[in-house]
Amino acid sequence: MYRYRSVIHICVFVFIVLIAFNDQYNPFVMNEAETFSDAVTKTEDPLYEEIKSKRSKFSKSPINAYIDKVWKKTPGLNGIHVNVDKSYEQMKESGEFDKTLLVYEQIPPKVTLDELPPAPIYRGNPKKKMVSFLINVSWGAEHIPEILTILKKHNVDATFFIEGKWAQANSDYVKMIDEQGHVIGNHAYNHPDMENLSKNAIAEQMKRTNEILTAITGKTPDWFAPPSGSFNDQVVKTADMLNMKTILWTVDTIDWKNPTVSVMMNRVMNDLHPGATVLMHPTPSIVNGLGNLIKNIKDRGYRIGTISTLLSAKR
Repeated sequence: MYRYRSVIHICVFVFIVLIAFNDQYNPFVMNEAETFSDAVTKTEDPLYEEIKSKRSKFSKSPINAYIDKVWKKTPGLNGIHVNVDKSYEQMKESGEFDKTLLVYEQIPPKVTLDELPPAPIYRGNPKKKMVSFLINVSWGAEHIPEILTILKKHNVDATFFIEGKWAQANSDYVKMIDEQGHVIGNHAYNHPDMENLSKNAIAEQMKRTNEILTAITGKTPDWFAPPSGSFNDQVVKTADMLNMKTILWTVDTIDWKNPTVSVMMNRVMNDLHPGATVLMHPTPSIVNGLGNLIKNIKDRGYRIGTISTLLSAKR
């Protein structure tokens, strides 16, 4: 009996080996005829042809970064085109065209923001339905925890431009901001009028602040926001030499004037536009109105993200 079972085992083993090395038949490999047959079936499917015929309707050309006469340095925007094969795979089960199941691929622009000469940046691409909160911090430490709580509750990442002197005195808050995933930028050391500083003084303000912020977070800022929006060409060029881009804003909450929440909200919502940068500070107006402001902005179909995300070419 034992010898009989051994013979059976050997026969089974030999059969498996013969199948594995048989070029004519392998149950685990699709042969060329089968692959060709599937391809023919797909391309002959009216749904596949419908997707092909409609793809141009949903495609968009990439937009190069450029320097606007008013808004200066403006980021580009990726183009998109429909991947017909992947879109077909998404729709073939239902057998009907469904634009919500289209699969897109992004096409980068030929000219990027980094290739443009130094210039201030006020906004994102005007065709990108997204905005960014720029929170300039040189006072108002008592409001930081609540602002962070509101941002976290609404799943919003912001950009905090932090003064070097303030960061030295409030390193725990700087760490908190960084650990919660927000971007931290340079806001000079002691809130000077940058436009009226010497070349060396400009560099010192930026370098000293970068050293402080890097020591606290382990990250060197990529962005610089001049205090009170005061800058000149030398400020922009110095920031560029330190691998930072100079950021201004297009929408101002004027929260430092302590407006009512409704006044602050109306000011922002009336001026809101694709690519907007919304300037704010850690003030009672922001603490009391930030949650509703976020909700209203999202209700209009805008995404809210960091300056890094806003200025990227990604859709």
